[in-house]
Amino acid sequence: MASSKIESIAIGGFDGMHIGHQQLFNELGERGAIVVIETGYANLTPGREREDYTHYPIFYYSLEDIRHLEGEEFLAMLRERFPYLRTIVVGYDFHFGKNRRYSHASLGELFDGEVKVIDQVCIDGDSVHSHKIRSKIQIGDLSGANRFLGHNYRIKGLVVRGQGIGKRDLVPTINLECPGYLLPYEGVYAAVTRIDGEEHFHPSVVFVGHRVTTDGSYAIESHILGENIPSCERASISFVKFLRKNQKFDSLDDLKRMIENDIATAKRELRHLSL
Repeated sequence: MASSKIESIAIGGFDGMHIGHQQLFNELGERGAIVVIETGYANLTPGREREDYTHYPIFYYSLEDIRHLEGEEFLAMLRERFPYLRTIVVGYDFHFGKNRRYSHASLGELFDGEVKVIDQVCIDGDSVHSHKIRSKIQIGDLSGANRFLGHNYRIKGLVVRGQGIGKRDLVPTINLECPGYLLPYEGVYAAVTRIDGEEHFHPSVVFVGHRVTTDGSYAIESHILGENIPSCERASISFVKFLRKNQKFDSLDDLKRMIENDIATAKRELRHLSL
């Protein structure tokens, strides 16, 4: 949709596109759009990854380019980009302009249209914020992070060459490099993997961390359950549940036995998914 046709916008950082953000988007109506203020700290949905979680068009502004603006200048920028703007939707903690001195109350005073302020969204009494989701991911609480996100946490990347040990001595894996993303706590996860943009997801066991039993290098490895792994250039991993911490084994045989146990556990955890 061209910006000249847009009548409502939601403004924010929107890293994660979590359930709190979705409450803002629900207020946009048919001629809505999302305005993302890029702070440089987005690592749940970096860059244009946000576009996978909404049908609304997204317009991006760098915070560095607009942080000097006074309130009136910020509104003038929006009016120029969206000449038919009637409604602005923001969160209760929204601040903008020079030194973040303007709030949603200021927005109501400066804007001649409607300003909708969405209150905080809570789950079991805990408010949903991107920084809390990051904390959960960093301690391996993917179930909690996914509950706040409203979707499984996903990373994308290029397929790279692995050690070769997996296919020869353990189980075959797809090895990824995923720059820009927050990576989960080191360990093993039940997950789903999608290859080269396929719609179909493959149930998987995923390892994230240092290969402490072999060469000590850091790796993101996905073993697709019960299928031959096709050659591919890109893949994505959606994490479902943390299974166990990374640990060192005395031999490859011990590691292989644990991997077999991980596979059985992952199959139980993923059997309810409609893939």
